[in-house]
Amino acid sequence: MKKEKKQSPVSRLLQYAENYKGLFYIGLALSAVSMVLGMAPYICIWLAMRDLIAVAPNWTQATGLSTYGWLAFAFAVGGILVYFAGLMCTHLAAFRTAANIRKKGMAHLMKAPLGFFDSNATGLLRNRLDGAAAETETLIAHNLADIVGTAVMFIAMLILMLVFDWRMGAACLLAAVISIIAMFSMMSGKSAKFIAEYQAAQDNMSKAGTEYVRGIPVVKVFQQTVYSFRAFKQAIEDYSDKAEHFQGAVCKKPQSINLTFTDSAFVFLIPVALFLAPSALAGGNFAQFVTNFAFYAVFSAIVSTALAKVMFASSGVMLAETALNRIEQVMNAPTLKVAPTFKTPKDNSIEFKDVSFTYQGADFPALENVSFKVEPGQTVALVGPSGGGKTTAASLIPRFWDTTLGTVKVGGVDVKDINPHVLMDQVAFVFQNNRLFKASIFDNVRAAKPNATREQVKAALAAAQCNDIIAKLPNGMDTLIGTEGTYLSGGEQQRVALARAILKDAPIIVLDEATAFADPENEALIQKAFATLTKNRTVLMIAHRLSTVVGADKIIVLDNGHVVEEGTHEQLKEAGDLYANMWADYNQAVQWRISAKKEVN
Repeated sequence: MKKEKKQSPVSRLLQYAENYKGLFYIGLALSAVSMVLGMAPYICIWLAMRDLIAVAPNWTQATGLSTYGWLAFAFAVGGILVYFAGLMCTHLAAFRTAANIRKKGMAHLMKAPLGFFDSNATGLLRNRLDGAAAETETLIAHNLADIVGTAVMFIAMLILMLVFDWRMGAACLLAAVISIIAMFSMMSGKSAKFIAEYQAAQDNMSKAGTEYVRGIPVVKVFQQTVYSFRAFKQAIEDYSDKAEHFQGAVCKKPQSINLTFTDSAFVFLIPVALFLAPSALAGGNFAQFVTNFAFYAVFSAIVSTALAKVMFASSGVMLAETALNRIEQVMNAPTLKVAPTFKTPKDNSIEFKDVSFTYQGADFPALENVSFKVEPGQTVALVGPSGGGKTTAASLIPRFWDTTLGTVKVGGVDVKDINPHVLMDQVAFVFQNNRLFKASIFDNVRAAKPNATREQVKAALAAAQCNDIIAKLPNGMDTLIGTEGTYLSGGEQQRVALARAILKDAPIIVLDEATAFADPENEALIQKAFATLTKNRTVLMIAHRLSTVVGADKIIVLDNGHVVEEGTHEQLKEAGDLYANMWADYNQAVQWRISAKKEVN
């Protein structure tokens, strides 16, 4: 089988440029022209020096000096204008390419299963997509234009330097050769691999930083220091170590050699000139020798400028390649498979048929051969020890993940055959860690139904027992959450989330430990809201507080990914197995009280 040829970073990047690819090539061509124009003033200077040397010491006979001066000025201005036009083209292409990367990345992430975002931190995704896209702008806008322009200038320099005296020309180019070797030693082999590790450390630090910021309230509550966040501290130290190693061990020596030789190209010219001077004197062509020496002395100054551009541009290519790799990690995120034709659910039932599911990278399945059915209008509870697979099972209904084996059905139809938008309209969720947007209460609730009226949102808030929350806020339900000290408790957030679910008016409700963060007062209000939310609907609820599932139509007990029991509260209690033991433990925990110790005289 023929091995597929690996695309260069530039080719991979230009795939995102789309219609702006032509503009990019125009910019490269203009950059090349500007570099040639930029060399012309040096030629004019050399021509002026040649005329002066030819008539020395009768300087007044050199009549073409003003012409050379004006030509040098015209070429310099022309080079700047052409270079500016080239940069305008490459910048437009760069901005459009970066915008396309962000748009395509976001469009791809919109197709990813929601469970993907549980295992991939938002800070990491943002750094990979938004930050990496910004890094590619420099490559298209500047680096590639400089590389092409410098390459054209080097070809022109090579021709010019070998025209008059190849020996002096070779001496000037020797510095360039040594410098290029030094640069490649910094940017290839182990160094290139290390830069990938350096970028990975930067991603790690970004991810750990996001988690640290989110955990600041916990630090303040428990009076912990920053060193309590070992992952963040370790990420910073790892990034610092890699940055220090790159600057010291990788770049220090090659960069010193590079700068030494590029800034002293003229030094290589002097010994060659001293070697050639006696033969020039003896041959009677010393004036031509001096003229040639002046030419190479002038052009040796261009070597350092050209090589500096090559160095920075080459490092830009390398950084862009690592940025592209990070972008493609986002582009390679798994997507939900959409059926070619969709089927419509017949009713509001839920059925698991021989379902198995294994998380990516896990050694053991989270669910194995799980089967149960929730009839339309039933309330079914999933209970069991932590890690038993309850939340995993619930997440398979709205396709947060897809099953590894088996089938999950809604209304008698495999969820994979239902239009994803229709499926999401069928199910409303209330999780234990609901997060509100940094927006008004009104906008947070209306997110469930964007076309809802103000009165409908107000009614949903009332049904969710949120009137006391609205009454205490300065602007009622128009109050922005998360700004100017306006924050809600965990129980209050849960009630607002319930209002969102009530407004959605979905026929299937999934409750995942919905009272986990509520105090007794909020829990009582949440239970009242549940009565409105679950009326005449199919409900699948996950609970650790067994008192909340006593009235369920059916209880399914999950342990280590298997269904071990199924029945009503009374049936399972009488069976005397896992559920009965859990019920006994729960009652013992509920009856636990702190009592004062009496002193004995």
